[in-house]
Amino acid sequence: MIQDLHAHTYYSFCGRDNPEAVVEAAIAAGISLLGFNDHNYGVGIVDLETFKKSKITGYGRCLKRYFDHITAIKKLYAGKIEILRGIELCTLKEGNYRLPSEEDISFFDYCLIENLDDPDSFLEGDIFSYAERCGCKTGIAHTDLFGFLKSKGWDAETYFSNMAQKGIFWELNVNYDSTHKFREHAYVEAFFASREQQEIILKTGAEVSVGFDGHKVEDYCGSRVVDYCRRLERLGIKQPFVKK
Repeated sequence: MIQDLHAHTYYSFCGRDNPEAVVEAAIAAGISLLGFNDHNYGVGIVDLETFKKSKITGYGRCLKRYFDHITAIKKLYAGKIEILRGIELCTLKEGNYRLPSEEDISFFDYCLIENLDDPDSFLEGDIFSYAERCGCKTGIAHTDLFGFLKSKGWDAETYFSNMAQKGIFWELNVNYDSTHKFREHAYVEAFFASREQQEIILKTGAEVSVGFDGHKVEDYCGSRVVDYCRRLERLGIKQPFVKK
């Protein structure tokens, strides 16, 4: 399946375009499944100055409004492309980045967790407890997971087995755009060059997704998404949300 499970809109402070423009770009590129993942703090706080200056303890109706908007987009483009309603969760300790503890996101189709490998993440490498807190399907965004596990001294096969059992997927982030200064993630190519890593994924049955992490429609390179999805298919690696 040609899927892009990491797209941003003007709901993210770093995003620019409306959801319709993002969908049109994905359709033109041949994407069959598109997932929106605006940052939790952009969706929930809305105003950038408030985000910078005020201590935020709750999002009010903001998460539901975002979900309803993407649901409307999903219905509008039914039959042309499948849309998923996701959200990207920052796990840094400081500032207003963290999802407030009382906020429910279980009604989303899925979430992407970022900063898993950051020293300032409150997760401390434990994706499993946080995935339970989220209550929806969970993915690990733009993380060199094999490198991270090695740095922790944790067994990769055991970790990916636990991910597979709990339905947690790993994202191969294939962005190449101005927002990220045209910097590619080395871990992605390292994975495709490593038969050992591929065998661990195949043996454990862990799911792997592809995400462009787009922030501007003009930068969208859908051909990269298509290429990497095809690579996963050729290897026989499972992708999330593929109907059995």
